[in-house]
Amino acid sequence: MSDRPRLLYLITEDWYFWSHRLDLARHATQAGFDVLIATRVTEHGDRIKREGFRLFPLRLHRRSRNPFAELAALLELVRLYRRERPAIVHHVALKPIVYGSIAAWWSGVPNVINAFAGLGYVFTDQKRQSGVLGICLQYMYRILLRLNKSVVIFQNREDRDLLIEENIVTLEHTRIIPGSGVDTKVFDLGPSPSGRPVVMLAARMLWDKGIGDFVEAVRRLKSEKVLARFVLVGRCDEHNPAAIEQDQLEAWVEEGLIEWWQHREDMPSVFSDATIVVLASYREGLPKALLEAAACGKPLVATDVPGCREIVSHGINGFLVPPRNPDALAAAIDSLLRDSALRAKMGQAGREAVLRSFSVEKVTGQLLALYRELLARSEGLKATGLA
Repeated sequence: MSDRPRLLYLITEDWYFWSHRLDLARHATQAGFDVLIATRVTEHGDRIKREGFRLFPLRLHRRSRNPFAELAALLELVRLYRRERPAIVHHVALKPIVYGSIAAWWSGVPNVINAFAGLGYVFTDQKRQSGVLGICLQYMYRILLRLNKSVVIFQNREDRDLLIEENIVTLEHTRIIPGSGVDTKVFDLGPSPSGRPVVMLAARMLWDKGIGDFVEAVRRLKSEKVLARFVLVGRCDEHNPAAIEQDQLEAWVEEGLIEWWQHREDMPSVFSDATIVVLASYREGLPKALLEAAACGKPLVATDVPGCREIVSHGINGFLVPPRNPDALAAAIDSLLRDSALRAKMGQAGREAVLRSFSVEKVTGQLLALYRELLARSEGLKATGLA
């Protein structure tokens, strides 16, 4: 068994690890950590193993509500944490934060990081937030996030401030680290695409990503004879309560409104075909698609909501429009389609913003520094006999 410090990532889905945390795990390995991945395995198990990470398939399921299955999933985590004895556990997203925090406390894990990839319905939907379940879940998060004196990572300041206001976290136990960074050598500037302009929205096919608003904006633009191709790129996420049914996506394609390129793994190539990249989401942590598109020099149109505001500066590298407003979304897209010089100027500004603040080197550097800080703190406690 390796004597390197063990760093365990707990993430709900292997495809999410592969798309959002792979670069971070690679850098952690290079920095001297023994990296363990605990996740539900559906698509990328062999790839993860080939990277040299130790993979632990889990039964933890995002949408499961069966109490016996949930207890079994929790006990599975406890056994894993006790057996592997990680020096640091890094939990990503809501359910891993809940189950991982309990398992870490039960197993005596010395260092716990709880990372919000964004705030879910329990914090952002007013009806759910004020309902009995919402109140209970917020109370549970308040306890669990303080249980292990965990460091809580947010991707934007607004999410952090909301949870401080709700007395769920305290400022001194939080960090703001913008995602896991963009590889700006892979996502790079390329030649301007030729042919009919392509307006692209790349995201999971969820209603709360504003997919419906985008389609309605497209309907308006097509009624005005705007000449462009309108493209959706992304997977159907049937385990998400906001999932759009495949039949609905295919109906929009049949109607001639959009093209649906489904899930794609060659996103640098996909973005190279785009003229404008859009995200009409209702709330985000930090949208990876917008960061990658900006790195590729694409002008952006996004909703004026937390997360999107972190990367889109209105009038500088794109336009911000009100959420749930197809008319405003259509007008912003049309404005950019009519002005190639503005598109080029905004695309260059977006690339510079990513290089300045969101590159994989800068972001992983912050996370690796946090890992080292936690290790040093726990070693110092051991030396004083306080651990």
